[in-house]
Amino acid sequence: MSTATTIKEKELFGHPIGLYVLFFTELWERFSYYGMRALLTLYIATSATAVDPGLGWSSKDAIWLYGWYTMLVYVASIPGGWIADKFLGQKKTVMLGGFLLCLGHGVLAIPTTWAFFTGLVLIILGVGGLKPNISTMVGGLYKEGDIRRDSGFTIFYIGINIGAFLSSIIVGLVAYKYGWHYGFGLAGIGMLIGQLVFIAGQKHLKHVGNFLGKSENPEEKEAMNKPLTKIEKDRVIVLLISFLIVIVFWGAFEQAGGLMNLYTDAKVDRSINFASLTEIPAAVFQSLNAGYIIIFGTIIGGFWIWWKKKGRESSSLFKMAIGTIIMGLGYVFMMFASKEAGSVEFGKAAMVWVFLAYLFHTIGELCTSPVSLSFITKLAPVKYASIMMGIYFAATGFGNKLAGSIGESAQLEAYQGTMTMSKEDTYKFTSKDSIKVKKIVDGKKVINDVFVYPIEEDKNFSIKGKVYVENNDVVFKGYKNGEDLGNTFALNDVNDSKENLIQYLNDNNVTADNPYHVNLKFEKDADKAQVVENKGDGKNYGVSFVIEEEQNEQEYKIFQFLTFFTVIFGLLLILFLKKLKKLTHGAEDKEGTINEETEGFELADSKSNS
Repeated sequence: MSTATTIKEKELFGHPIGLYVLFFTELWERFSYYGMRALLTLYIATSATAVDPGLGWSSKDAIWLYGWYTMLVYVASIPGGWIADKFLGQKKTVMLGGFLLCLGHGVLAIPTTWAFFTGLVLIILGVGGLKPNISTMVGGLYKEGDIRRDSGFTIFYIGINIGAFLSSIIVGLVAYKYGWHYGFGLAGIGMLIGQLVFIAGQKHLKHVGNFLGKSENPEEKEAMNKPLTKIEKDRVIVLLISFLIVIVFWGAFEQAGGLMNLYTDAKVDRSINFASLTEIPAAVFQSLNAGYIIIFGTIIGGFWIWWKKKGRESSSLFKMAIGTIIMGLGYVFMMFASKEAGSVEFGKAAMVWVFLAYLFHTIGELCTSPVSLSFITKLAPVKYASIMMGIYFAATGFGNKLAGSIGESAQLEAYQGTMTMSKEDTYKFTSKDSIKVKKIVDGKKVINDVFVYPIEEDKNFSIKGKVYVENNDVVFKGYKNGEDLGNTFALNDVNDSKENLIQYLNDNNVTADNPYHVNLKFEKDADKAQVVENKGDGKNYGVSFVIEEEQNEQEYKIFQFLTFFTVIFGLLLILFLKKLKKLTHGAEDKEGTINEETEGFELADSKSNS
């Protein structure tokens, strides 16, 4: 499948200049998307009464919203592809999507709840218009059989990841230093730059991405009107099967923005002594995947070229299967991290496990994702080009929703209670801290630092403790001093929570000599904290906690499940590889017949046939 023009295009480094227009457009679009995504679950799960407040949702609910959002972002690619194929063409739909994205990210920078959800909706619509069509335009730059197509997609893919790499670091640090909405705003500036690049580069895209329904080219008119052949139908079938691989792959891989992000924030030792930083913000770790892609993209592509020249199996489906297996093995390192964090009370894992996990995830992604994009443009009938690309991104979206559901299952429902101790009693469990206080002076917002107990400024605090059963009752003791914590809060009598807690502790033989551990989180009611008269009264505090040992065990099980499921799925795919390849009717065998790639610019697998 190709809509490339027969007119000789200007080239740069052996590729059409239009590729680099799309490269920089996508770079900045991904800068905005991944910058915002790096903050998303962290912002949602941050307390609404924190110094830099978030939405105050639980980690479980944060991953739930993340799963739905990332699914809808990609599922919107189906109507986005349909609009391009039936009405506007790819180029105009990309332009429309870009405008919606600029608006969405701009609204997201406004620090209100309505703006947050409005911004998410606009971003969903914008990505739906831009994402499938800009990828299809990359394929349209090359004629059928052009060996440069795969390397063109890898160049494009590297652009995506330069944007993702820069944004996760820059946006993450800006949000850490200045606040969530400054980070969201910076992501929006990135999208605006991308839109300006696309507008300025239109002269290099005149012959690609146009609406074929109004084409004067007789071959394109015929392609849009004639029914699918038997070969085209078989290729559509194998594409739909490949989309199942996509769902499984991204269902495991996309734990990055959800479970992995929250786990890194809570369970990984991120201590550092660099400049003014004492710890690495969790959002910055989202740059690892993109950074690895920039480093290893050409190396992995070169490996597959060498592998192919050796006469070994190197079809797109085979690469996707191998990529799924390698990616899944990355969770072995998260199992090690979970074991290390759970080996001591309130323990944290070393950063090296996260670095290794993302390395394997990235190698798996490089074997799978750019290949699958190119695979679609090879097999999809021209009349359904954007729709098939849209279905691919929808499959990615379903994978993201699967990722959200898996991530949710790793988060235990917290036990809830109400604080019963007086404000003065909290002093012996907490210490004074430097707290930022916002005040309005002469109509201007001023932020001052005060050194005070958190409860005096309605801020959250936590108390670490031990928990066990004694005389058929739950006992809470201070972790260090052993002081009784039973009078600090009362469990809410909802769904027999106290009876369920006692049952769980008894089932695991938890006693005073072998206690489990809790981190009691005390949080002021967000609405009551807005009433100035109530400031510092020490009232209206809720309490939540999970059993640390139970949470560690649950996370370990999820990492273990992700490992076994992806590896077994990849092996089954290899088992049925020959039957699936027959349905392609040699679509990949045509490569290499024309436009041999200039030596030195082979950035990806030059031949994907077996």
